[in-house]
Amino acid sequence: MSGIGIIFFVGIVGITLVVTYLASKNNNSAQDFYTAGGGLTGWQNGIAIAGDYLSAASFLGIAGAIALFGFDGFFYSIGYLVAYLVVLYIVAEPLRNLGKYTLADMITARFDHKKIRGTAAVSSIVIVLFYMIAQLVGAGALIQLLLGIDYWVAVILVGIMMTIYVLWGGMGATSWVQIIKACLLMLGTVIISALVLMKFNFNVLEMFSYVKTHQPHGEAYLNAGVKYTNGIDTMSMMIALVLGTAGLPHILMRFFTVKDAKTARSSVVTATWIVGAFYILTIFLGFGAAAFVGTDKILAANPAGNMAAPLLAEYLGGDILMSFICAVAFATILAVVAGLVLSGASAFAHDIYGQIFKKGKATERQQMLAARYASVGVSVFSIVLALFAQSLNVAFLVSLAFCIAASANLPVIIYTIYYKKFNTTGALAGMLTGLISALVLVALSPNIWNPEGTAIFTGEALFPLTNPAIVSVPLGFLAGWIGSLIGAKSDAKKYAEVEVKANTGMGSSGSVDH
Repeated sequence: MSGIGIIFFVGIVGITLVVTYLASKNNNSAQDFYTAGGGLTGWQNGIAIAGDYLSAASFLGIAGAIALFGFDGFFYSIGYLVAYLVVLYIVAEPLRNLGKYTLADMITARFDHKKIRGTAAVSSIVIVLFYMIAQLVGAGALIQLLLGIDYWVAVILVGIMMTIYVLWGGMGATSWVQIIKACLLMLGTVIISALVLMKFNFNVLEMFSYVKTHQPHGEAYLNAGVKYTNGIDTMSMMIALVLGTAGLPHILMRFFTVKDAKTARSSVVTATWIVGAFYILTIFLGFGAAAFVGTDKILAANPAGNMAAPLLAEYLGGDILMSFICAVAFATILAVVAGLVLSGASAFAHDIYGQIFKKGKATERQQMLAARYASVGVSVFSIVLALFAQSLNVAFLVSLAFCIAASANLPVIIYTIYYKKFNTTGALAGMLTGLISALVLVALSPNIWNPEGTAIFTGEALFPLTNPAIVSVPLGFLAGWIGSLIGAKSDAKKYAEVEVKANTGMGSSGSVDH
């Protein structure tokens, strides 16, 4: 690694550690640790949401997927972007009005039942683990390429750093690290995109004409069907991407860091503009890598294509640009995994420990200790799993997390807000059916089983689709509906109260009151 690369790495990591240290001074309560005291403004939280969302899957995974598979890789960009419309119009405002710290808080605003809280917490932790694996795989590949160290060493290094951010900084540090990282990531992406366009005289059509003759797929590269030859499989993946964001615990948790629902809504608008601009630019990252780096070199660096963007940066700007991009990608991963660890830890410490075991009577000190112990536990478990997932594309791994979120969490969120007859039985049935069906179908899918030995296990897949959302999401909604029909009659008065609170904010407590 060059001296300039070391400077970039040390500089960016140093800045984030200073932010963490300063934020740690404000962690005086569980409220500060979980939600930064609800004190972020709309634009601050919007940039932080974008920082949370623009993960290694976006920067490394999508660039690699587009470089290797053309239009099929761009499906990820489309799905991730459209997903924010669901968040904006359906989830953001009611969630902020009903919740306190976690998704389980929102659901138990209508059904104050330990089983529901526990199930929602388990669902959140499972989603966090899938998402975490994707980030750690990207981090391992990145550091392995840049420093030449073993993959497992790189994964453990990132795991230690992300744990430091959460243990001492909480949500305040995580938010500001994500804001810094989002700005740096957009800067790096704009620079690379401009340099790619410069190679083609700022003519997009010239770029399209060139790239289709400089990769193995020819004309098919610009059309759907190179990777996703099964239309149903493609539709299933898009369902997961479009609906999954509204059920991701680390994204939903960010709405509790602002003072009210109006600010939460403005946060989503800000995030949507930033995310939209970024995903448009992924076209230039992917096409540039295909044109100038080449498929063979991309695959040689990482079998899943995760190193396409850093290799393109090296081609366009030498060691300086590559070092900067790798440092930014590293900061991207650190920021996202810190947010994930925090959401997973809060699900355990606040929902399982604080509300179920301690029955809501845990002291501030007990909650803080539980959150920190849970942070270490989530980190260690994620690191162990990531050590066995090196060959998987990080964008694909995240799509599975989206599938579980869309199957287990989204149906219950929507029914809680909008379905009058929804009851405890329906909530449990919807969450458990969505979660279990998604996990079982993934375990039986071609991602896990392949007769040629290119997956985790060698053998025939019993379920044909790589992403089961087209089956598991309807099952989650159906189970919630059937459970509500066969369960005890819902409390009409409670639903009326929740409906008013969700849509107007009347009677809801701000984060600062908890």
